[in-house]
Amino acid sequence: MDGADELRWLDEDEQAAWTTLVSVLLTLPGALDAQLQADAGMTLYEYLVLSGLTYAPEGTMRLSDLALVTNGSQSRLSQVATKLERRGWLVRQRDPDDGRSTLAVLTPAGRAKVDQTSPGHVETVRRLIFDPLTAAQVRQMREINRRIRTAVDPNGSVMFRAHGV
Repeated sequence: MDGADELRWLDEDEQAAWTTLVSVLLTLPGALDAQLQADAGMTLYEYLVLSGLTYAPEGTMRLSDLALVTNGSQSRLSQVATKLERRGWLVRQRDPDDGRSTLAVLTPAGRAKVDQTSPGHVETVRRLIFDPLTAAQVRQMREINRRIRTAVDPNGSVMFRAHGV
């Protein structure tokens, strides 16, 4: 920043909005994780991996794409995939179209685990996020989140392209 540029400090409303957003970003994952661990014996990240595969054609996705969808590193995903594989919820196999890539494939047991786990997870999401809001606020939140996401990720990540949001 040169002398001609002035730092644009946050005004009082912006500062309050920012600190509230940071608080939500820091506390919400823990609340979702606690519910999933208590009710389903899995972490939020493990659930995101399995549920991400349910949206993929034939429950199959390259590990590199799954890492993008779940916002995890290749190393973290590899460790979680090993754990999920041991539980029988996914298998890894070479990509027949590209021998350099590995695919994660959701097993029938993995799909059943997602189906069993989703109602409790959705109820928690509803209770924590949507029940406190009016329908108009939900629409506002969707638009606000879309604008922030576009500013943060102008090209759109794999997750958002896959889900059409």
